[in-house]
Amino acid sequence: MNVTRNLSTRYLAIVVEMAVGLLVLPFNVAHLGKAAYGLWVLTTSITAYFSVLDLGYSGALVKFVAQYRAKRDFRGLNEILSTTFYLFVVFGVVTYLAAIVIAVFLDKVLTIAPGQLSVARWVLLVTSIHFALGTACSVFGAVINGFQRYDLNNVTGTISSVVVAVVNVAVLSLGYGLVELVVATTIVKVLTYWVYRANAYRVYRGLDLRPANFRRHRLREVTSFSVFMLLIDWANKMNFSIDTIVIGVVLGTSAVAVWAIGQRLAEVTQRLTNQLNDILFPNIVNHSESSRLDRLQTIFVVGTRLSLATVVPIGMALILMAAPLVQAWVGPDFSDSVIVLQLLSLTVIVRVGNATAQTLLKGADGHRLVAYTNVATAVVNLLLSVVLARAIGLPGVAIGTLVPITVASCFVLFPAGCRRVELPLWRAFADAVWPAVWPAAAMAAYIAVTRPYVPISLVPVLLNMAVAAGVYVVTFFAFASSSTERRFYLSKAFEAVPLTRTLLAGVTGHA
Repeated sequence: MNVTRNLSTRYLAIVVEMAVGLLVLPFNVAHLGKAAYGLWVLTTSITAYFSVLDLGYSGALVKFVAQYRAKRDFRGLNEILSTTFYLFVVFGVVTYLAAIVIAVFLDKVLTIAPGQLSVARWVLLVTSIHFALGTACSVFGAVINGFQRYDLNNVTGTISSVVVAVVNVAVLSLGYGLVELVVATTIVKVLTYWVYRANAYRVYRGLDLRPANFRRHRLREVTSFSVFMLLIDWANKMNFSIDTIVIGVVLGTSAVAVWAIGQRLAEVTQRLTNQLNDILFPNIVNHSESSRLDRLQTIFVVGTRLSLATVVPIGMALILMAAPLVQAWVGPDFSDSVIVLQLLSLTVIVRVGNATAQTLLKGADGHRLVAYTNVATAVVNLLLSVVLARAIGLPGVAIGTLVPITVASCFVLFPAGCRRVELPLWRAFADAVWPAVWPAAAMAAYIAVTRPYVPISLVPVLLNMAVAAGVYVVTFFAFASSSTERRFYLSKAFEAVPLTRTLLAGVTGHA
């Protein structure tokens, strides 16, 4: 029930955010212009790296919340939460100081026109307020996740996304510029943190954050795990955020705007299809603590199969319908985004398909391998992207991301996951991968037949993609799943509908 509730509301949040993004992005490009929009994307991409300043404690904290909750050691839990909370406050201050230093030397770091420099500095400083406060408040998110009540923050995030979009449209419609837009939307995001805080105290009523609970030995305990979470987080930022910086340095802000179209769709796809693995992490920690190898094996097989069954139809639809989608969404001026979208969509398929293996290794004592592999992948990604960007432009950056991630996923992490749950590689491929991959042939055949007849308009293009994904789903359920699996999937789907409706009613105050 918890997994269904958490997953259904997470998908609700992602779908709303995706719909908002599809509608608001063209509006923003039209009102701000390609150069200003590219400046916004490029400047805010710097803040994505600020999360590494928490030294991996945020990612580690979820594990310890789940672990101490399973032990019912609430005194130890409050000591860990208090210790990390006050540490996070310090990290938040350091984060904003780092933003100030970067803002001063921004023209030395990025290729920005002199007329854009003042705006870029203001955007960075205002946006950094959100990230600095988010660092301090991340302990509340860890409580929610560790207690497996993602649904509360999912619904809160959904409402916040809608409010941000409304404020965005209102500010630009009134004739204000980029700085005013960033200020207004940041205020909404900061106010949302107070709701997250209330959710944490609602879930864990014994939460007691005070300086007296600060313990050095708790800090050492968390640090022994967080250092590897830091490496993983740093590597993930390198793998999936460094590309924008590379493009800004090598190719300029207009190229960043073109890249952002494909990147935005790829990121939404990744978020939409990778939620199961985040939710499974506390379960993996619990089963690893109790040495339940059979449960871990089931999570590995079923999680991988469902992750692939979720990402393959969306990713393949984006790859096969990239040209009409980009043209219908943002116009022919962004035709160079097509190949970027196709390559990044393939990268997302590989990454999400391997996400359960990574999550299992992180929660079941394989975090060191994940950290070292991700760091090596990030270094290769950076070097390859720089070289290929100079040689062939934007497609080279996408290739520089795809190749190392595919090698690491297929030849290192997935086999390691198989070994951890004592499952032969061929068996894992046969049970988890192949049933979710081969139904893509049916949807590819459908798109090949129908694509020439689809008008270049956003609604018909999206409708055809949805039907193609439906062809995959029908094929997967009818021919790649057993009758027992079909009954299980349907029962969970029926559970999700009333749960989501009830949760929305509880948050909005309506019966």
